Amino acid sequence: MAKPSGILIGAALALLAHACTQHRVEVAPVEVKPIHITIDVNVKVERALDDFFSDVDAAAQKLEKKPAADQ
Repeated sequence: MAKPSGILIGAALALLAHACTQHRVEVAPVEVKPIHITIDVNVKVERALDDFFSDVDAAAQKLEKKPAADQ
C-alpha cells in the first residue's frame, strides 16, 4: 500500500511545482509614424495644379475685364 500513496504524493508535488511557475508575456507598444511622402506628394500636386490653373484664371480675368471696359 505504500506504492499508491507514494505515487499520489509524487503527483501532488509535481502539480504543485507546476502551479508555482509564472509566465509573463511583454508586449512592446506599436509605434505608428506618419508617412511624410504622401503628404509631400499631395502638396507638390496641389502646387502644380495651382500653377496650371493660374494661367486659366489669368485668361478668365482678362476676358472679364474687356467687356466691362467697353461699356
